Amino acid sequence: MEALASYIARRHPGLNGFTRANLFRMRQFYDTYRGDEKVAPLVRQIPWSHNLLILSRCKRSEEREFYLRLAHREGWSRRELERQLDGALFERAVLNPPKVSTLLRQLHPGAETVFRDAYLVEFLDLSDGHREADLHKSLVRNLRHFLVELGRDFCFVGSEVPLQVGGKDFALDLLFFHRGLTCLVAFELKIGDFQPEHLGKLNFYLEALDRDVRKPHEGPSIGVLLCAGKDSEVVEYALSRSLSPTLIAEYQTQLPDKKLLQAKLHEFYELTATATE
Repeated sequence: MEALASYIARRHPGLNGFTRANLFRMRQFYDTYRGDEKVAPLVRQIPWSHNLLILSRCKRSEEREFYLRLAHREGWSRRELERQLDGALFERAVLNPPKVSTLLRQLHPGAETVFRDAYLVEFLDLSDGHREADLHKSLVRNLRHFLVELGRDFCFVGSEVPLQVGGKDFALDLLFFHRGLTCLVAFELKIGDFQPEHLGKLNFYLEALDRDVRKPHEGPSIGVLLCAGKDSEVVEYALSRSLSPTLIAEYQTQLPDKKLLQAKLHEFYELTATATE
């Protein structure tokens, strides 16, 4: 390492002050990405501090590529990247891909890369006995943080958006627009576990949006039922014959157990490797 520092000082007099740790990270960086034609271009698109964080926290090449792509696409700050690493976003994305209806896949083929199975909202600081109104108000109050969690292409349209159908007034919890999918995205909030009947109200709102609100150049609206919990089998049954572009996601108010998720991910990869042999 000392020889490398001396060499750099001789060849580049303006560059100095490299510590042993600095040189070790540079060598580690080079050894990790050399020859990787798919990932190597990505490392040049994000700051050095982001690269060091990903390099030190990610063990699998798939995980490094995942965070490199998202950090660049979403424009994450170093603090947000660290938050996503702490929240085990990679493990959650692999183990629990978003649960979407068949129609949503057909109408918006890229939707599964946009939405998540669960959204981490620990920044809301909700109490254990929070009400639906508390969740709603806190999301609006912390909208900037929620938009970062949703993704860079989401734009906020309104809260408690009024919809009038048949002379009756209704209010949609949260409405966004997604620039990449070019469509409205309606969020209906539930503080309990998902129930199949919840989809009826959301489907009604989507129909009202498509008939009365969306513009001619926009695609069909998407509905997201954001709930405190869900049973995967119940969700599968409920979405299997859904005629609306909807998905079910849950909100998590605490950081997940990263070690537990890592253990499950290791088991998942082992099973996958065994199945392909």
